[in-house]
Amino acid sequence: MPPRRRIDPAAGEEALAVWRAAPEASGVPRATLATAVRYTTEELAARAPGRSVEVRVPPFAAVQCVEGPRHTRGTPTNVVETDPQTWLGLVTGRTGWAEAVASGAVRASGTRADLTAYLPLA
Repeated sequence: MPPRRRIDPAAGEEALAVWRAAPEASGVPRATLATAVRYTTEELAARAPGRSVEVRVPPFAAVQCVEGPRHTRGTPTNVVETDPQTWLGLVTGRTGWAEAVASGAVRASGTRADLTAYLPLA
């Protein structure tokens, strides 16, 4: 069963457009930032269905995605965690995966935690 969408795609695209207009500015309202992050994590889960990787973008979103062995208990073996600004940079192509991992902006653990095949989304 595909993941349930909580964010209206039109609202998500609008929030993402606001962030794209000023990605470095701290003036993007928190609610707009949250909508953009939630929308893009839902989009990733829809494009890469599965439950083998958990993507965390605290404090706004966490999704499971990517086909493979399903994780059912405890801490997942394949985890990707980053902050909202880095996440939106990754999904829009402003930030490269290798660059973000090397700088420590993305913490990725596990053999399936490399999302280069799925990012950027746009």
